[in-house]
Amino acid sequence: MATLKPFAALRPQPELAAQICELPYDVMSSEEARMLAAGNPLSFLHVSKPEIDLPPETDVYAPAVYAKGLENFSRLVTQGALKQDAQPGFYLYRQIMGQHSQTGLVAAASCAEYLSGVIKKHEFTRPDKEDDRVRHIETLNAQTGPVFLTYRATAGLDKFVAQRIAEPPAVDFTAADGVRHTAWVIGDAAGIQFIATEFARIPSLYIADGHHRSAAAARVYLQRSGTPVSDPARGGNELETRRVRDRCSDTFLTVTFPHNQVQILPYNRVLKDLNGWTGAQLLEKLATVFVIQANGVTQPTRKHELGFFLGGQWYALTFKPQLRVARDPIEQLDVTLLQKHVLDPIFGITDQRTSKRINFVGGIRGPVELEKLVNSGEYVCAFSMFPTSIEDLMTIADAGGIMPPKSTWFEPKLRDAMFCHLI
Repeated sequence: MATLKPFAALRPQPELAAQICELPYDVMSSEEARMLAAGNPLSFLHVSKPEIDLPPETDVYAPAVYAKGLENFSRLVTQGALKQDAQPGFYLYRQIMGQHSQTGLVAAASCAEYLSGVIKKHEFTRPDKEDDRVRHIETLNAQTGPVFLTYRATAGLDKFVAQRIAEPPAVDFTAADGVRHTAWVIGDAAGIQFIATEFARIPSLYIADGHHRSAAAARVYLQRSGTPVSDPARGGNELETRRVRDRCSDTFLTVTFPHNQVQILPYNRVLKDLNGWTGAQLLEKLATVFVIQANGVTQPTRKHELGFFLGGQWYALTFKPQLRVARDPIEQLDVTLLQKHVLDPIFGITDQRTSKRINFVGGIRGPVELEKLVNSGEYVCAFSMFPTSIEDLMTIADAGGIMPPKSTWFEPKLRDAMFCHLI
């Protein structure tokens, strides 16, 4: 059963929240972060991407970067822009993006349950990215970016949340991108007990977004506790044993949403070359895999349908029936079918993680971005995907499966600094 704990969050002063809270560190480049934070000393990008305050040629993994992050974090606390709550509690965090609304529970999740599989993963992580987040957590002694979790919705929690968000919020602002962020504090004993009891009945939580942050938090926990645990999250069975430190945090910062509220957008593909084929030859090759319709829609409307942009024209591609009969849920994913029947045999891209001939575009940018990239000449064609469903994600995670890279893009993104977890 899942264990979620209350904690005393470090939070922005309500009137400063719009200036402080920022998109996650891993959805932008250093140059984009510099532009976003320009003229705003309160921007949390000075903490989450502190290289923006150092010379542009600085290695983003240099010790000076983490030291600058601590300096900036400490300044926000000293100035009172960020203030820790006096008592532990749970929090509710609602995001409204256009017509979409989702409300999650902010809580501290168990590192031990992450390592044991109660909190389920669906992606492998990269050691270098884990190492970066470990150093960030260790330097700040805090987790500043939440892990996005989901759970199978229950009527009891839905009703409780609906009642609480009808009350006046603690923080409410609309960010520059139009997404509205609202937070409520649950500090009463009855509310805290109700949440803990309800989640104790939920068998599993699922990582939607934040595999590197959760893996890093678990590593810090192991390092500080000296507990030997085999962590499969890194794609192996490495035994981690570390010395005991003065303090140990056995939890990590999360926002947990009911599964029927989360929004998954497609993760689209753009390719740099046609692997030696002409456009006509490529379409002939694709015709062995898909039913092709010229002048197709730019965004697929159902599973097993893709959009394909080549030579200034969109095509609708539908996988042939005989290719989508597998029982394995991973083999039924469009991203798997595309890799197995198109990217590998036709384009010669055997590993999407390492190939320099393919890139990925989050669905929030839309098909217009795909057209722009291809028309610029940097890429020659693009695949517009139908989004993976949350049901597929949970089914695969329940089976212990690992999804192909870049299978999901969750939107809206959780804002860093809305809640920080001091360890």
